Amino acid sequence: MTRLDLNYLKSDKKMVNIYDWRLRVLTTLSGVVLQTVVYSLNHAVAQSNIVPDETLGDERSQVVPLDTNGFAVDAISGGAVRGNNLFHSFQEFNVSAGREAYFLSPNTEIQNILARVTGNNRSEILGILGTFGNSPLNLFVINPNGIIFGEKASLNVSGSFVATTANGVQFGNLGIFSAINPEVPSSLLTVNPKALFFNQINQTASIQNNSIADAGKDLAGFDTIGLRVPDGKSLLLIGGNVSLNALGGRVDLGGLVEAGNINLLFDGDNLRLGFPENVTSMVCPTEVEIVPQAS
Repeated sequence: MTRLDLNYLKSDKKMVNIYDWRLRVLTTLSGVVLQTVVYSLNHAVAQSNIVPDETLGDERSQVVPLDTNGFAVDAISGGAVRGNNLFHSFQEFNVSAGREAYFLSPNTEIQNILARVTGNNRSEILGILGTFGNSPLNLFVINPNGIIFGEKASLNVSGSFVATTANGVQFGNLGIFSAINPEVPSSLLTVNPKALFFNQINQTASIQNNSIADAGKDLAGFDTIGLRVPDGKSLLLIGGNVSLNALGGRVDLGGLVEAGNINLLFDGDNLRLGFPENVTSMVCPTEVEIVPQAS
């Protein structure tokens, strides 16, 4: 049975209980055709702020907004599978306050989920953004227009998380996954992402994190707040001002002042960034918190 990796919440039994019944709903959805289940169970369908585009053709992303028993979730399936990568593409990508959005993995081979935004608006993550699958999943959100995390925004991912205003992701010499010149991903894009590329710098686009959401307890039993990934995983935010909490993991922040690339370095379960000389960057080692001025 497919289960959501909640290892980083095991120390907080209250939070695990809160998510337990949600997992049962998502497990049901992940085992069958999403649309059939939603309509056959006669769930109320809400309006989602996540809008797929048509750039993936027959492999387009699919979003089912579901409201039942106070559980408001956008279940995201479909997408283009290339080896251990799953590609999604959206015209708009926002998670409303009080809602949760989960990317569903179709199989245990998937390691990286890459979601690009091809429209002209920034993304606003005001609720919970997560992944759902039977293996650790790294989630990449790519929006050249900017990404805003609201006060109640939180992450429920099973792997590392990357949010970036890059124009796209490079896979070495095998090809690119671009948000500004979107195409169907090449069949060669089966390896891990190699770099974030910025060939058009949008000075007004930023990644802003205002999250003060409850993020469970740390290994010492203290309450934590803000964006958090599982212990030992990486939180990478490229562009803008951020605050974050990644216990036992790695935090990389950076922003290019001109066109260029930032390398993505896979180190076991962790991701690292390789910064060029023209980058403004900050690398924070294990168990360092960056606390922003309240907004």
